[in-house]
Amino acid sequence: MELNKDCMYCMEDERIDNLMIKIANLGVSTVFLFKEQTYKGRCNVVYKDHVKELFELSDQELSLFMNDVKRVAAAIDRAFQPNKINYGAYGDTLHHLHLHVVPKYEGEDNWGSTFVMNPGKVYLTDKEYSDMIKKIKANLD
Repeated sequence: MELNKDCMYCMEDERIDNLMIKIANLGVSTVFLFKEQTYKGRCNVVYKDHVKELFELSDQELSLFMNDVKRVAAAIDRAFQPNKINYGAYGDTLHHLHLHVVPKYEGEDNWGSTFVMNPGKVYLTDKEYSDMIKKIKANLD
């Protein structure tokens, strides 16, 4: 596994702890719950190795990564019943392959438009995060 010591995803240090909570290791990735929960159930699926682009993966690696993304999206859908799930692959400033899995709810923030990366509006209690993580884990097939 290739690691980059400057990358918060590779190091899983306090930089990531300030933004997310680790939920589980999957086939070729790790899923994290965003602490900022404007979009209830929002997660990040982070590839296991320090690669920058999808095209850097072999066909098999890409298939396995997208299967992890699919599993997370399906778990979020079963746990929270959003009206739609948005996906985002940005990484302009953090060059480690990851996909944002963002549930959207009709009539709520940014419905009908692009999700805001970090709206800074909704933070939960430790118990609420724990309950949310349990729901997601219970639905990860």
